[in-house]
Amino acid sequence: MEVDFQGYIILFLVWLVSTVLVRTMLTKFRTKPRLPPSPMALPILGHLHLLAPIPHQALHKLSNRYGSLIHLFLGSVPCVVASTPEMAKEFLKTHEGSFSNRPYISAVDYLTYGSADFSFAPYGPYWKFMKKLCMSELLGGRTLDQLLPVRREELTNFVQLLLNKAKAAEPVDVGAELMTVTNNVISRMIMGQSCSSNEKEADEIRKQVKAIAELTGKFNLSDFIWFCKNLDLQGFGKRLKEVRDRFDFMMERIIKEHQEERKKKEVGEGGGDAVKDLLDILLDIAEDETSEFRLTRENIKAFILDIFSAGTDTSAITTEWALAELINHPDVMQKARQEIDTIIGTNRLVQESDIANLPYLQAIVKETLRLHPTGPLIVRESSEFCTIGGYDIPAKTRLFVNVWAINRDPNHWEKPLEFEPERFVTEEGSGKSQLDVRGQHFHLLPFGSGRRGCPGTSLAMQVVQTTLAAMVQCFEWKVEGTVDMEEAAGLTLPRAHPLVCVPVARFNPVPSS
Repeated sequence: MEVDFQGYIILFLVWLVSTVLVRTMLTKFRTKPRLPPSPMALPILGHLHLLAPIPHQALHKLSNRYGSLIHLFLGSVPCVVASTPEMAKEFLKTHEGSFSNRPYISAVDYLTYGSADFSFAPYGPYWKFMKKLCMSELLGGRTLDQLLPVRREELTNFVQLLLNKAKAAEPVDVGAELMTVTNNVISRMIMGQSCSSNEKEADEIRKQVKAIAELTGKFNLSDFIWFCKNLDLQGFGKRLKEVRDRFDFMMERIIKEHQEERKKKEVGEGGGDAVKDLLDILLDIAEDETSEFRLTRENIKAFILDIFSAGTDTSAITTEWALAELINHPDVMQKARQEIDTIIGTNRLVQESDIANLPYLQAIVKETLRLHPTGPLIVRESSEFCTIGGYDIPAKTRLFVNVWAINRDPNHWEKPLEFEPERFVTEEGSGKSQLDVRGQHFHLLPFGSGRRGCPGTSLAMQVVQTTLAAMVQCFEWKVEGTVDMEEAAGLTLPRAHPLVCVPVARFNPVPSS
């Protein structure tokens, strides 16, 4: 019998190819990640078109439809969105080790000298060193106490400015004036210089902060569309270079001035007892040969950029939102004013040390941060594969924790959309918990949570609470009708419309010069 070897060979090849294909398909099926629910995506854009006009509000609507954890593609970038306290806890506490990195943003990376700063530095030894430094030295209690006279003087100057406006019955753009005073505070704490003493430099710093906020908050195609990665289709490159060059020139001059003053002190020509500003502390570490990390010039400039960007507009915006809420809720305003008058009186200006004795004022600020968090979205990136809520989250997935939605979670808060500071006032014997603002309970996350929570929380709360207390203590605020509470798009939740009021002085707590 003749054997048909050719037929056997063909059958063998068919079997081999079929086996390989089946195994490939089975392997692909088994390893395909089980992703969270997702809306229908568009080619190339993914779900980018669904984020307009205000991303945190748009994400909240999507979560109401698809669930507390959803999966999106922003261009070619895979993302997950967590919108409940329980889901936020999974990412920011249970699996915190997998979500401790910040995603790469080209504008931020360029402005911070290749992520040489603290806020956007990769999670690792350098970041841990800077975190420890922030909490113990730069933004620790001892440093903040030493720089208290700076904050007190700037608050007094602010109240005096408002008194002059009140005397002339002039309207005040509250947000703009608050931006100036917070800018002055941060500038003097960092560099020992008052913006108010040099109007040209003050204006330059304010322009820098505004430009940086705009550039880092704008949508950049190169961050989301893979084939646009090396293209500057929106013309960001030139603007970024101009902003960083101006900032770099200003910081180089200020650092050189500090170094010259330090040399004078070393030879006994300068005031040896002067309080060190934050730049002096950074220069000390840079010159310390025993330090775990020797800070470079770029590290110092990038860190100062962080403080300016994070500490100026956030505090001003929160205070502006708080005053707007109080104007729209005169009963709350009156209750706060009565508390201040009872504890402080009308013979002196409220001080930071008084805030501990003003629980209702503290509750007002917490309620403001609940409804108007300065960081409506917490953004992280996964460093490894993990499973959360029964879903697979691959490495390099961008995480958005929707703080704005979580702070309004109807399953936790009674009347979540109403401005009700009483929810934060502890009642004796009621067992009602007084949630803090440091993200420990995951129902209130204005400053983030965990390792990458904001290290400047204490400073921000001191500035906001004391400034708001002074504005309530010293003035009535006249507006036409009610204040519009519409939000604008931005990283720090700005108001859509300026808050313009006419201050009416209740009394003058500032001693005449």
